[in-house]
Amino acid sequence: MDLTLTTREAGGKTIVAVGGEIDVYTAPKLRDKITELVADGVYDIVIDMEEVEFLDSTGLGVLVGGLKKVRAHDGSLQLVCNQDRLLKIFRITGLAKVFVIHESADAALASS
Repeated sequence: MDLTLTTREAGGKTIVAVGGEIDVYTAPKLRDKITELVADGVYDIVIDMEEVEFLDSTGLGVLVGGLKKVRAHDGSLQLVCNQDRLLKIFRITGLAKVFVIHESADAALASS
């Protein structure tokens, strides 16, 4: 399965809606998108994972790397995730304490 990325601006943040599978083959596409946004001066990013069907350790690594990139500019990288199977991965790895995870894109936009 392929990875789809759709970017939009809302409430002063950039939302990257991700669909499909984030794995060893597709994760570089997401990493390149985050790198491109940061290079363009975008430091408040919301990764909307509502349409993500699969996430592996490579995908987690890309998200952590993205978080480090925006934090270097005092920015934020928040996640939208409401699927139990994905939330379980974040809990098991301890990354649920590292990332701010919202139920919906609206909730992410409402946060500061």
